[in-house]
Amino acid sequence: MKALHVHIDPAWQVTGPGGLGLPPRVITWLVAIQAHGSLSAACKATGASYRHTWKLVHEAETAMGAPLVTMARGKGSQLTPLGEALVWAQRRFEARLRPQLDSLAFELQAELHRVLSDADRPLRVCASHGFAIEILQRLLGEAGEPLDWRYTDSSQALAALHAGQADVASLHLPQGPAQAEVLRQYARWLRTDWQYVHMVTRRQGLMLKPGNPLHIDGVADLLRPDVRFVARNHGSGTRLLLEALLRQQGLDPSPLVDTSTGEHTHSAVAAYVASDMADAGFGVETSARRFGLEFIPVQTERYGLLVPPAMLESKGIRRLIELLRSEACQEAFRDLVGYRPDECGMVAPARQVFDGWANSTR
Repeated sequence: MKALHVHIDPAWQVTGPGGLGLPPRVITWLVAIQAHGSLSAACKATGASYRHTWKLVHEAETAMGAPLVTMARGKGSQLTPLGEALVWAQRRFEARLRPQLDSLAFELQAELHRVLSDADRPLRVCASHGFAIEILQRLLGEAGEPLDWRYTDSSQALAALHAGQADVASLHLPQGPAQAEVLRQYARWLRTDWQYVHMVTRRQGLMLKPGNPLHIDGVADLLRPDVRFVARNHGSGTRLLLEALLRQQGLDPSPLVDTSTGEHTHSAVAAYVASDMADAGFGVETSARRFGLEFIPVQTERYGLLVPPAMLESKGIRRLIELLRSEACQEAFRDLVGYRPDECGMVAPARQVFDGWANSTR
């Protein structure tokens, strides 16, 4: 039986000063114009009617009482500051809400599975949001695997696996000296017999404005008073990693990480920097490149999955491992900037893969 699938599309609405709302999809077209450099190029790339699209933009400008696009002969189309603001608002909106909406969709999907007497029990996955895990989620869904999937921070994922509320939890840990310190932050949830299923290595580092105008060279510069920094959320592995890297240099990370609740995704951090709401962030290279930012690599880490040994022979885990070892999955991982799928699908006891695992478990 093909698995059920629930999808939630995020949407927001702007009402202008005169009470008129933006026409549906106009922000999508503003994004396309920004990406392609002109209205005609955006229409050509998407196969849309130039006349219809220009009509939507004109209606949106009427609603907002201000221009959104400027056009000059021979120079294409450019977004006005208001048009740019709407685009960046859309990108921040999607980056911030997508993991939460995906988690809600899987919660609804799992509930529907439970009322189908002939449906397999969904594979319960708790994972920190990222590009590689999104690909795995998509491939499992396309393979018909029933899923109960929750995007959480790293600490919550490990806590759920420890409590028996998940079958799989994601884990990303730095390679090198910072690994043992980050592991100690998770000690209360780790178990000695858990198995590790490797997915990718990825690069984390500094996300900076194009040209790096503030000449930020390392994590220590993030503490400078002239640098506006956007942090990840409490409990995220990326936030714990940055704290560990600063402490290794004898620096107190609290001025950076205690000032806000932080953003829940790498893309939300990148969007903040790209829209000039911050000067710097810390996250994966893929997000930085997708938002046109400078990236300075700082740390390589493993991203993989933890599984209790009793689950390894379950149908869902066998299919998951089979997918990770497939060329289609690994090719998709290779397309992510800063990601490498070497040893993808490798299974080994976590205590053998990570230094200090035995000393961190209880």
